[in-house]
Amino acid sequence: MINLVLFGPPGAGKGTQSEKIIAKYGFVHLSTGDLFRKHLSEGTELGLLAKKYMNEGNLVPDEVVIKMVGEKIKENPSASGVIFDGFPRTVPQAQALDALLASMGQSISGMVGLEVPEEELKIRIRKRGETSGRADDQEEEKINNRIKVYNEETIPVANFYAAQKKYHPVQGVGEIETIFNAICSAIDSFPN
Repeated sequence: MINLVLFGPPGAGKGTQSEKIIAKYGFVHLSTGDLFRKHLSEGTELGLLAKKYMNEGNLVPDEVVIKMVGEKIKENPSASGVIFDGFPRTVPQAQALDALLASMGQSISGMVGLEVPEEELKIRIRKRGETSGRADDQEEEKINNRIKVYNEETIPVANFYAAQKKYHPVQGVGEIETIFNAICSAIDSFPN
């Protein structure tokens, strides 16, 4: 099984490329945002626990998120792979994910990092904001803050996987198909 972390800043094209990867490889898409919504809407034990933290204005603790991730992986034992979208976002989450996968006899196969210059990101996010209706894609201050948070809190995750020789940078500027082909080359180089 291939466990892929698709990584990059807001506006790098992760959503677009995720869809193409899933279509080609048949990977299970694991989005923590989707998991939260599922557990909250179904009123599961983990969903109720997450809701308690969220109602108090707190982040959902990593151990709750990891349990949701573990359940999703176990629900798909015959999958050819998993694409992790929006997770892990911090080094402690990456460490917890590694421990979870190790307990299942698996590991992260690789991280593909979409690398896009900051000015290009801002252009893409603003353009997406015109069509998506997302408030965080329309206000300059929010766009700048999202990129700042990514640079400060999330980039260390790339360094974490780079230290394991699992980081594969891909130039995220150019034709969608060219970027996708570079991602496929990286995925095809991963050990199974």
